[in-house]
Amino acid sequence: MKKKVLAALLSVAMVATLLSGCGKKEAPAEPAPTETPAEGEEPAEPAEAEGGDATEGSADLAGKKVGVCIYQFSDNFMTLFRTELENYLVSLGFAKENITIVDGQNDQATQSGQIDNFITQEVDVLIINPVNSSSAETITDKVVNAGIPLVYINREPDEAEQKRWADNNWDVTYVGCDARQSGTFQGELIADLGLETVDKNGNGKIDYIMIQGDPENVDAQYRTEFSVKALTDAGFEVNELFNQVGNWQQVEAQTLVANALGQFSNDIEVVFCNNDAMALGALQAIDAAGRKVGEDIYLVGVDALSEALENVISGTMTGTVFNDHFSQSHNAADAAVNYLTGAGNDHKISCDYVKVTQDNAQEVLDMVK
Repeated sequence: MKKKVLAALLSVAMVATLLSGCGKKEAPAEPAPTETPAEGEEPAEPAEAEGGDATEGSADLAGKKVGVCIYQFSDNFMTLFRTELENYLVSLGFAKENITIVDGQNDQATQSGQIDNFITQEVDVLIINPVNSSSAETITDKVVNAGIPLVYINREPDEAEQKRWADNNWDVTYVGCDARQSGTFQGELIADLGLETVDKNGNGKIDYIMIQGDPENVDAQYRTEFSVKALTDAGFEVNELFNQVGNWQQVEAQTLVANALGQFSNDIEVVFCNNDAMALGALQAIDAAGRKVGEDIYLVGVDALSEALENVISGTMTGTVFNDHFSQSHNAADAAVNYLTGAGNDHKISCDYVKVTQDNAQEVLDMVK
C-alpha cells in the first residue's frame, strides 16, 4: 500500500524520476529519466525482476534460511531498511525464525566472521550490506565457492567486481540507487534557489562546507562529487571552505560544523551533508551559532529520515533526498527469491532517488512514518 501511495505522490508532484523505475535492469552510467504516466493513466508499480513473479513458489520459501549482514545497526537508514526487508521477506513466505540479521558493528573483520558463520550454517541465500565495499571481491569469492546466491545491498561494489560476476555467470547481484543521482539532487536543491538568494556575502560564489560519510563508501564519494558538480553544471562558481569526514554520524557532524562555523563564520552559505543523520547534527551546530536555515544559510542531506522531513516542512532544513528503502529492500528480497526459484537476476538492479522540498515533504513523511 505504501508503494502505491508513493507512486501517486510522485506523479502528482511531477518528480523527475518515478519509483516505477525500480526493478531489474542494468543501470546506466548516469541516472536516466523514466517515463511519466499519460494523463489519466495509473502510475506503474515497480517492475518485478525479469524471469517471473518473485512470489512464485513461495510455498517452498518457509524452510529456506536467509542470512542478512548489515554494516551497522545504529545507522538510521539501515534500521529502516532492515526492518522493511524482514517484514517483506515474511510477507513473501519466509519463516521469521529462518531470517537471521546480524550487526557488523562497522567492522569488516566482525562482518567477515559473520559471513563465515552463515556459510557454516548452510544458509540458502545471503543479503549483504558490506562494511567496506572494497572487501567485495573477498566476500564474493567465499560465498560463491560455498554455492550460496548473494545479493549486495546499499553499498555498491566497483565496476570491476561487478564485471567478474557477469564474466563468470555467478548468482551475484547488487540492489541499490545510483548515488550520483542523490548528489545531483542535493546540488539542484541549492541551484534552484538562485545565486541572489544563496550568495549572502555578495562575492558572486556559493561558499559551502561538505560533511562526508565513510570515504571508502562509493555513496559518500559520489554524493560529495555530484552535489558540487550540479552547481557548476548550472553555471555557478563555487568555493569550498571546509571538507571533513563525519562517518555518517550525527554527533561527529555537529562537532565538525561547529568548528567550521567558528572558523569561517558568516562566509558559510551552504552545508552539504552526505546523509540526514549528519544534517541533523549540522542543524544543531547552526542553531547554536545563531544562524538560521532559509535566511542566512542553507542545509541539505540525503535519506528523508522522519526528523529531517519534519525539518524540511518547518523550513529548518532546505531539503533532502528520499533514499527509497521500500523499493530497495523489496527488490533485494525479490532478487533472493529469484535465485532460490531459479529465475535468476541481472547483476545490477537499480532504483531512483526522489528530491524532497517543502512542496512534497509532508506526503513523503506520511508514507515513511
